Amino acid sequence: MTFFDSGTQYLIHPATLVSRGVKYCVPLLLLAGSVQAANPVVIKFATLAPEGSTWMKVMTELNAELQSKTGGRVKFKFYAGGVQGDETDVVKKIRIGQLHAAGFTGVGLGEIAPEVRILDAPWLFRNDDEVEFIHQSFAKELNAALEKAGYVLLGWTELGWVHVFSKTPINSPEDMKKAKMWVWEGDPIAQAAYRALGIKPIPLSVVDVMSSLETGMIDAVYGPPLGVTALQWFRRVKHIYAAPMADSSGAVLISKKMFESLSEADRKTLLEVSAKHLRRLNLLSRQENEDALVSLQKQGLKLSARPTPEEARRFEELGRQARQDLAGSLFSAELLERVEQALARRRAESGQPKSGAGRPGGKAQKS
Repeated sequence: MTFFDSGTQYLIHPATLVSRGVKYCVPLLLLAGSVQAANPVVIKFATLAPEGSTWMKVMTELNAELQSKTGGRVKFKFYAGGVQGDETDVVKKIRIGQLHAAGFTGVGLGEIAPEVRILDAPWLFRNDDEVEFIHQSFAKELNAALEKAGYVLLGWTELGWVHVFSKTPINSPEDMKKAKMWVWEGDPIAQAAYRALGIKPIPLSVVDVMSSLETGMIDAVYGPPLGVTALQWFRRVKHIYAAPMADSSGAVLISKKMFESLSEADRKTLLEVSAKHLRRLNLLSRQENEDALVSLQKQGLKLSARPTPEEARRFEELGRQARQDLAGSLFSAELLERVEQALARRRAESGQPKSGAGRPGGKAQKS
């Protein structure tokens, strides 16, 4: 091969040229890899969960393993404690690319794919096993609904059984009518439950609840024990109603656009690491909700008596009424019918009565 320089002709053997090319290209490739690691893909992630909570501890561990297994190419940046606003704000920010992922409760999920809120339907489930059964039985279509909306599911999260916490005692559905009940602004599930009860709640953003309890604008809230503890609402209430309104499901989602910007290998790693840690989070959440319920009683909150069989039957009837109210707007009547039929078959197979099976959730006990 002939190489010309300043009018002088040199003869260079092709093998020598290839050798030199390898010599100089290898360092360049290594440099490119180090530049990529030095400038990782940063997934901006928002959640209402406060710093120091079990939720954030697990997410921090997830992030550490993700960075380790991707060689630093991918990592999360967390915005905890609602600093990015309510979940409706977070959904808007993900749509315009200001955020890329989030840990959502049912309210946020309803903004994205309303049909998945069947999982939060009022007085639908009786225990944790039924919740898991429906998650597994309907996983394919629920995941498809999220994907159609432009998201990838990293994992479902169990937020816990939702109880009413109040300043004055609540021992029956009638007592709820006397309270100044809060409802999460934009939460059709809770609104339907309250309509069935004949209650007109006060709609507020979740970030305004604490100040509204302090001023007396509201005197009753709802949420899982662990969530009420983490958000410090328990400091402004004195009573817990033993009959939960629903099981609260959440999910960790990432925008499809961000997910698809990752390499195939990094996508696989993100899914595997997320599944591992979120499974562990669910086990911790279930146990810590039980522990929180006991702890709150030790701190002075009073748990009401368990509902009588008659009250349990009434709640199941109220639940059917509330769910029918939601059918056709939040989720389809056809999906609701299939879920209710699946639960009815499972209860029949396990020998449970058709209604009035005692307290849903089955684990709230006085300390």
